Amino acid sequence: MSVGTADGTPRPGAGGLARNVLQSRVDAVLDRFVDDEIGQLLSVDGELAPVAEQLRTATAYGKRLRAAFCYWGWRAAGQPDSDALVRAAAAMELVHAAAVVHDDLIDDSPLRRGLPTAHIALRAAVTGRGGPRAARSLAMLVGDLLMAWAGQLFVTSGLPAAYLSRARPLWAALARELIAGECLEILRTGAEPDLRRSLKVIRYKTAKYTVEQPLLIGGALAGASPELREVFTEYGLPLGEAFQLRDDLLGLFGDTARTGKTNTDDLDGHRPTALIAETWSRATPDERGALGSPLGRARHDEDSLRRVRAIMLRTGAPDRVEEMIAQRVRVAVRVVEQARLPADATCALTGLAADAAHRSH
Repeated sequence: MSVGTADGTPRPGAGGLARNVLQSRVDAVLDRFVDDEIGQLLSVDGELAPVAEQLRTATAYGKRLRAAFCYWGWRAAGQPDSDALVRAAAAMELVHAAAVVHDDLIDDSPLRRGLPTAHIALRAAVTGRGGPRAARSLAMLVGDLLMAWAGQLFVTSGLPAAYLSRARPLWAALARELIAGECLEILRTGAEPDLRRSLKVIRYKTAKYTVEQPLLIGGALAGASPELREVFTEYGLPLGEAFQLRDDLLGLFGDTARTGKTNTDDLDGHRPTALIAETWSRATPDERGALGSPLGRARHDEDSLRRVRAIMLRTGAPDRVEEMIAQRVRVAVRVVEQARLPADATCALTGLAADAAHRSH
């Protein structure tokens, strides 16, 4: 059964299939799918319009890295370009959208991509009918529906059932590990910062579902060998960790105009990040005392943020996290370069490593 492009014409290889072209294809898939699903939702009752708006907002933005890793997992296994595979890969972005809505809800983050987060935006829809609590309930359901959509888009992608069955166990593992990581972060919030524990949260909450699992799913759909699957893990785990470590740095030191989030999100949420753990491990007793108050605040102002940043810079924590990122990227790139993958896949995965780890938002 052919799973090539709809009209049978070949797509350009990695040299010509620029990442922005793949992103445009994923965007187009998501636009069509979300439009159709929102239409069906609104046919139930027009009063669901505010919920529909948040579903559209949650899926309208993104770098589409997870879809790209899924796509190149498929191509690295020797399969040709496929519109059906692009649709399956786009499902990874719905998983991400669901995770973002839930994460913002758990952390009570006010902004995402410069816009009010779902549980904040939905307050206007429930004024006088439950207020913030009702809005949080609606946001939770938005995230739940996005995860359901992800599974639906994946299984209706157009790939043969035999291909999809190969990826079913990995799809279950993706959800299980993502939720395990989020739970670990909640359970460890408020505990004394510890780098080893922070890195485990990073691995399960972000690294696996951002890089490793999309690669493995793309590879499984393509019938990848055990040896290739091992390459995906050896590349995906360190790169996924580098991705989240960069996010931690941007969270406190990034340009808010580019990140679209406040610089106090990690502090406000008391998140057990590697950056905070590295700061704590080298802080003096007096600095730990100073950190204890800012880290424990419900909300932070510019003065408390400046104090935390000053302590971080004094301890050298940002530089050490930068080195952790660089070391992980070196490992990932070396794995790909030594793996004897198709040239276009090697080129793409090397470029994606740079995109994931060296970004400003």
